[in-house]
Amino acid sequence: MTDSRIPLAGVIGHPIAHSKSPRLHGHWLKTYGINGHYIPMDVAPQDLAQVIRTLPKAGFVGVNVTIPHKEAVMSCVDQISDRATLIGAVNTLTFREDGRILGDNTDGYGFLENLRSGAPDWDPKAGPAVVFGAGGAARAVISALAEAGVPEIIVTNRTRPRAEKLRDDFGQRVTVADWVQAGNVVEDARLVVNTTSLGMVGKPELRVPLDGLRPDAVVTDLVYTPLKTRLLATAEEMGCTTVDGLGMLLHQAVPGFERWFGERPTVDAATRAAALR
Repeated sequence: MTDSRIPLAGVIGHPIAHSKSPRLHGHWLKTYGINGHYIPMDVAPQDLAQVIRTLPKAGFVGVNVTIPHKEAVMSCVDQISDRATLIGAVNTLTFREDGRILGDNTDGYGFLENLRSGAPDWDPKAGPAVVFGAGGAARAVISALAEAGVPEIIVTNRTRPRAEKLRDDFGQRVTVADWVQAGNVVEDARLVVNTTSLGMVGKPELRVPLDGLRPDAVVTDLVYTPLKTRLLATAEEMGCTTVDGLGMLLHQAVPGFERWFGERPTVDAATRAAALR
């Protein structure tokens, strides 16, 4: 900051009371002794553009954007990063001193950092990855896996046309399998990723046969409530390396915090504990 104002950041969603981001960023602000604040804001869709344009005038240096605004907010910014454009969604805004608003998507970065932290022996070039789901989270994951060098990404979704759209958007490295074949395609997978909400508290379980999983496969679930989903518990029993979804939330927050407050935070045990409080 070039003036004496206290830097403000926050998260915009609708609803937003459930968000763990204020605890996470509050922990980092306290840890690094930064005189700033991170505020949850419930913003209705019809008010989004007006709120985004007003925040910099109130001392905000940036915000996170979550459901249902990640796509709509793209029309409110002046510049969008290449990876956000490819994913088709923005989750991090930075308000520059020259008045320009920059939009980025750090979900793929957070996914890869969490995967590398939880499964340091995972080699992206070792073999195919299977992705359950074809929504916005799947787009971020596929983008990150392709960038990391995964040779084949097999997408399976309950509605096949959505998976085929991902193949069309991301190219030949992506192939599509019918949902009823999901149990078969995991047999050769070196990485299995659940990007759906199946298995989350209050949602139906992810009912995909997992008896074909390789014991040397890595299995990760973007769901983090509960931390150990049925998918992860089953994979663990079969000898697989498992990675829960909380770390993705933590790691995706790092770039934004650094841009807004000038300090690159570390994701450690204390960070996880703060987010879970």
